[in-house]
This record gives sequence, C-alpha cells and structure tokens, in this order.
Amino acid sequence: MKLDRTAWMTLVLLLGGAVLLAALNLGTASTSEAHVPTYVIALTGKYLCFAMLALAVDLVWGFAGILSLGHAAFFALGGYAMGMYMMRQIGTRGVYGNPMLPDFMVFLGWNHLPWYWYGFSWFGFAALMVVLVPGVLALVFGYLAFRSRVTGVYLSIITQALTYALLLAFFRNDMGFGGNNGLTDFKDLLGFPVQAESTRCGLLVLSAVFLCGQYLLARFVVTSRFGKVLIAVRDTESRTRFLGYRPESYKLFVFVLSAMMAGIGGALYVPQVGIINPSEFAPANSIEAVIWVAVGGRGTLVGAILGAVLINLGKTWFTSVLPEIWLFALGALFIFVTLFLPRGLMGVFAPRVRVVPDTPEPDMPVGEAREVTG
Repeated sequence: MKLDRTAWMTLVLLLGGAVLLAALNLGTASTSEAHVPTYVIALTGKYLCFAMLALAVDLVWGFAGILSLGHAAFFALGGYAMGMYMMRQIGTRGVYGNPMLPDFMVFLGWNHLPWYWYGFSWFGFAALMVVLVPGVLALVFGYLAFRSRVTGVYLSIITQALTYALLLAFFRNDMGFGGNNGLTDFKDLLGFPVQAESTRCGLLVLSAVFLCGQYLLARFVVTSRFGKVLIAVRDTESRTRFLGYRPESYKLFVFVLSAMMAGIGGALYVPQVGIINPSEFAPANSIEAVIWVAVGGRGTLVGAILGAVLINLGKTWFTSVLPEIWLFALGALFIFVTLFLPRGLMGVFAPRVRVVPDTPEPDMPVGEAREVTG
C-alpha cells in the first residue's frame, strides 16, 4: 500500500502530537509554561477515541453508501466490555469490599455473578470481547438487513432502532450492567492506576497508535480491489449485482469491520473518562458521529478524523461558555456544510486530495478508485 503526502502527514501529526503532549505533561514541572495539564491529556485521548468512531462511520457511509445511525451501539459495547474487566479488578477495594461481586450488584442484592461476566477477570478475554461482541452483533444484524436488501433511509431507521433498543435494555437494573449509573469507580488497568498521569499519557499514546492503525487498515481496504467493488456497490448497486457480484457480501464485511473498529474506540474511551453508562447508546451520539464525518469530508478518511477532533473541541468550549446554544450551533453547522460544503472541510483545505472520485469519469469503469494528491 503506497501512502501519499496526506497520509504521511496524518500519521505524523497523530503520533507526534500524542507523544509531544505526553512528554510535556510528564517531563515538565507543573509551574512551567510548557506544562500540559492532565485534563488536556484526558480530553485529547477522548477526542482520538471519537475519531475512531468517525473513521468507522466513514468507512461504511463514505465508501459503501450505508448511512448507519446506530454505530454508537458498537462503540458502547466495546466500552462495556472494557468496563466489565476494570470492574472485576476492583476486588476488595469497592465500597462493600466484596471481591466476587461489583458494588452495584451487592447494592441490588445479587448473590452470584451472572454467567456473562465470567472470564472478564482476564484482560485477554475482555480484549477479545471488545471486538467480538460488536462484530457478532453487526454480523447478525447486517446479514438479516443486507440479505433482505434493505437500503437507504429504511436501513438508517432500523440501525437507529437497534441502538435505541440496546439503550432501553442496558438501562434496566436486572440486565446486570449497572442500570442507569453504568460502570464506574475504576481503580486499575493492567495493574496501572487509571488516575495516574503516566497512565493517562500512556492511554493517549495508545489511542493515537490504534487510530493510526485503523486509518491504515481502512485505507488499505478502500484502495484495494475489494474497495473498488465496494465503491461500485455504493454508486450503482444494481449494475454491480448484474455484473455477477454479491453486494450484500461486500457490505456485510465492511459493516462488521467498522463495528469492530468502533468497539476498540469505545474500549479505549472508558478508562480515560472513567465511566460507561447507557447514555453512550443514545441515538443522538450516532447522529453526531455522522455530522463529524460530513463536516470533515465524507469518503476521505482523514476528514472523518479531522471532523471528530474539531467538532468535539468546539463542543468542549461551547458547553463550558455557552452551553445553551451548543445544539443550535451544531445543527446550524450541519446545515451550512450540507448546503455550501458538500465535500466538507477537506474539500476546502485540500480540494485535490480524495481517495475516490465523486462520480465515475467517462473513461473509468464504474467504481474504479484512484488517488489524487496535491
């Protein structure tokens, strides 16, 4: 896979920026002007996790034409898998000092650990569940939806219904996931205290590494022969099927892959924010992820990362200074981009950089992908 200038710049900025922030947090005195506060480290790590969710959405929406309004569900499931592992690590340090049951189970009067919590005492098992649970859900859901040839707005609606159903389910106390309060009060991650500055810096760098890895993986997929067929499915699904391809198989693969990517983002998100609860399943979170991609530039990969970081940076500022107008500002931004910037910010700052053409050129077969670098 050949990387162009934009790809190299993205990797350098993500990794270099994360390492620099960590060094300025750990290597400088708190009184120094160059010192980066710990809360900035935590916020930046959270933004990078959101960028993984945006990248997953762009993979299915920008290159397969699947407008998913439920990808926050996969993000939250990955977060819950990591949260369950971290809850099991609390041991006797909980409020009730019960090494076998999390505090919320003791409070609710549970006498034994549910069977689906077995195995989460081991990090390897939890890491497997981070990708397996979202992947299996996406596989079952995608198989039923794509086999039935559900497309367009109908597919968007049922993806939103999926995440809303999970929101209602995880909200119940008898589900065994903490109910409305969720999972919190984490102590350690692999033996490292989650509140320590060194741990937060390590999580920031790790988030940047995984984001870069997902970006390279997504780029490899969309620029390969598989990606060319995927783009053809996006542009003219009926013609692609007439040529002998099975569009549902291509869409199912990329849907499952994007769900796993979102799950990893959720797993890295939880130890950095210190909590996971049913609000992460809210359909509004999935809609926001779509807005990140639209603002950054759909079908560019880099634009999804840029949009996620910039909009969440703006959200942090707005919700602290003018919290009452944030949703109005976000809605106005989405309308403005839809009307005047259909290619997003990447179309403004890097108009000649795109992974695929917007429409097939006269001398180019349908779905043929190419790279144009500035």
